[in-house]
Amino acid sequence: MKSVALFDLDGTLVDADHLHYEAWRHMLVPHGIALSLDQYVAEIMGQPNSLLVKNFLKDLDEEVALKLADDKEAMFRELFVDIKPAKGLTGFLDWLKEQGVPMGVVTNAPRANAEHQLVNLGLVERFPTVVIGAEVARPKPDPDPYLAGLERLGGQAAASLAFEDSRSGIAAGKAAGLAVVGLATGMSEEALLAAGVDLAIPHYDDPRLKPFAAERLGIG
Repeated sequence: MKSVALFDLDGTLVDADHLHYEAWRHMLVPHGIALSLDQYVAEIMGQPNSLLVKNFLKDLDEEVALKLADDKEAMFRELFVDIKPAKGLTGFLDWLKEQGVPMGVVTNAPRANAEHQLVNLGLVERFPTVVIGAEVARPKPDPDPYLAGLERLGGQAAASLAFEDSRSGIAAGKAAGLAVVGLATGMSEEALLAAGVDLAIPHYDDPRLKPFAAERLGIG
């Protein structure tokens, strides 16, 4: 079976959820919504804007909500400068490449955000395959984005790994039949495990990661 590694972007390849939170908080103030960090993690983090417009922003006129979401993403891109990849990520990606493991990005972020972040992080060449949730039938928490990633890279779910940081992404990865590694950027390791990850780590330098990945991927 062919093994592949599929990575969420925000909170997984890079710890930038604080920028998303600040952008959302700023955009919601004129609408009388005081967004707390706990509320952001519980109701917004990892969700596609299409669902946020229907759920979190349901009390706003749809046209207003759509513009608010677009303006928030533009503000996020302005804030995303001089940001570094997650701790230990580049070394871990080098190790996967040495082992011949194909890698892709699977994200609910708009394509403009994903491309902006990958360029600024210097990761474009590492991830020629980028699956955008809004460009498949159903975004995360449905499994479709991960199933698309597996198909494009020719991977088998039973021999592959997903890397995530949100409940939405964890649900999508598990529903696609993948083992999921959780990054404790926006959620605690305990919360990640409760959400269903197979391994929860604070960063990619965690000594548990490579042995776990090697066994799952059949490498090393």
